[in-house]
Amino acid sequence: MFIWIPVESSSELASKVTKLMDVKEWALIEFDDGKIQSLAFHKSREDFTDWVDFVILIDKYESYIDFMNEGMMVLCVREEETIEEIIEAFKFKELDEVGL
Repeated sequence: MFIWIPVESSSELASKVTKLMDVKEWALIEFDDGKIQSLAFHKSREDFTDWVDFVILIDKYESYIDFMNEGMMVLCVREEETIEEIIEAFKFKELDEVGL
């Protein structure tokens, strides 16, 4: 499965999630078998045209309807900041679902 995370820079797993209006890069994570299979950074979400299952946002107040219209499940972090922390929380279903 693929996961988008808007981040402030492309510094691998240490990249921090950011608000959509401040996004500098989009982290695209391929997640399978309980771990990260690949991590790539894109300037724009349109750079990747395959199906993406999830997008993880900084909070539930972000504009998420476009993601839902594209068929993505929208989650938001609680206290996690870095990609590494977010994926760890994702594994254990510790992220909140948005739009309920």
